[in-house]
This record gives sequence, structure tokens and C-alpha cells, in this order.
Amino acid sequence: MTAVYIDSDISDAERRRALYGGDLFVFSPLPAAVEMAAVARELLEQAFAPHPPETAQHAMGVAKYAAVLSRVKPAFIHDPRCKSLIAQLVTEAGSDPERVHFDVPRLRSATARDYLTTGIAYAFHAHRDMWYSAPPQQLNWWFPVYPVRPDNGLAFHTRWFARPVPNSSEGYNYYRWNAESRGAAASMVGTDTREQPRATTEVDLEPDVRIVAPVGGPLVFSPQHLHSTVPNTSDVTRFSIDFRTVHLDDLEAGRGADLVDARCTGTTLRDFVRCTDLAPMPADLVARYDDESAAAFANSLVFAPSAD
Repeated sequence: MTAVYIDSDISDAERRRALYGGDLFVFSPLPAAVEMAAVARELLEQAFAPHPPETAQHAMGVAKYAAVLSRVKPAFIHDPRCKSLIAQLVTEAGSDPERVHFDVPRLRSATARDYLTTGIAYAFHAHRDMWYSAPPQQLNWWFPVYPVRPDNGLAFHTRWFARPVPNSSEGYNYYRWNAESRGAAASMVGTDTREQPRATTEVDLEPDVRIVAPVGGPLVFSPQHLHSTVPNTSDVTRFSIDFRTVHLDDLEAGRGADLVDARCTGTTLRDFVRCTDLAPMPADLVARYDDESAAAFANSLVFAPSAD
């Protein structure tokens, strides 16, 4: 069973335990998330002018549209306002920013009616972030930039949270992805040839759970959740923001979601920095969750953020 908590007042430690067990948490708009969404709208509206970002796809060729995204997405990642706003958001949500590390915030897009679903606007098939070398302690934070609908947001396939799904994650190494594939997102227009972990048999994805969160209203979930990009049958492009956090208490104690079917190698932990001062993840903690593949890809353990 998956419970959906809305504006819950339980402690942060209790919330993390519930998230690791498969529950979902939704907040009413938090000031920092509302401001971050405003930053994204500012950048999008400048980039797509004179077209409104939600409908710009109807007035532009696909290649030109992808080129705009390839500029505006890294601009958002590198905007100095975003990192300080994440620290504020974590605090507003009841977490201790001294104990929380985060990775860079990303601006995502899901265009309408299969206009662009590859590369810079990749439409994610049903997957777990655990298949992509996420640590079991990772928490995913997601919220809309403009209003979303059930037909253009995220779908959670909750029946599979604790059940194995045959998948190809054994072929995925995070460091190899950094070295060979991650930076190619902007060039993948029409067809995306990058190999990514996916289910290797047909999986029944019904029923699903779709959270229609308000603008700046964060949705938090475990990377163990099987989830996907909803096929966008609306007439507008969905823009959203996501980032990920890990809590040092849980990394140190080994608490997190159960690993039921992930066989990938490497770890994303080096991507995370502390909320308060952007200090890197302690090396001893990374070592607990790393493997021997780090030695083979010493120059790509951390990716310089781009637009993927």
C-alpha cells in the first residue's frame, strides 16, 4: 500500500522512513519552491520570446526548439539563486540543512503530443532511479513550473515498489554514463540512441497514481518507485523542476529503501553537496556505497552539469 501524505506534520526522520517504505509526500506551495519556479519562468520566457513557453512548440521547428532548451536548461542549473533556494526549501520542509546534501536542480520539459521526446526533452519510460546508480537514501523532489494536469505530469506504478521488475540495469555504470553519454543529450533530436536501464519484459503499469501538485508544491518520493513521464496528450508543454537530497544520518546508519532489483554500478553520491556551504559529500561515506568501477573511470566520477 502507498499512502499519500499532504502537508504532513510528522518529523523529518519519520517522513524519511515512510518515504523509504514507498509513501508519497506532497506539500502546499513553499516559498522557496515558488521562487524557484519563478526563476524558471523568467528564464523560459526570455528564451522563447515572443512565444509563451507552454505553447512555443506550436510555433517552432523541432530543431530550433531543442536548441533553445539546450541553452535555457543549463542556464537554470547554473543560476546562483537556485542552490540557495534549495537550502531554504529543505529548511521550510522541516529538514536540517546541516545534515542534508543535494544535487543540482534540473529544469525538465515534456512536450505535447510527441513533438519532442528524446535527448534534451527525454520522456522517461517506466524506471526506478535506483537503476541509475542512485543511493537507497536518495529522496526525489519534484514540482511544476506552470500548472500541470493528470495528462502531462508523472505516473507512479506503485504496485511494483517492493516487487522485482526484470531490467537491464546490470549494463549501466554511472561513471561510464558521465564519460560517454550524458553530455550528448542536446544532440539527440528525433532518436535517442543512448542506452538506459529499462524493464526487459512487458510490465503492467495500471493502475497508476498521478499527483497533480500546485506550482511550487513539492512532491517527494523514493528512487525505488517505478515511475514514468505521462504521455502528454494536453496541448501544452509541461515544465517542472526536480532535485535530489540525501540525509547524512541515513547514509551513516545504512537506512534507506530496499534494493529489490537494481544491479547497476557506480554511485551518484559525489554529485551531492551540503545545503549550508556546498561542501562535498564526505569521502568515507561515498566509499561505503561505491565499487571498484570508480578506478576505471577516475576522470568521470562527477559530471560537470549540462542540460540532460
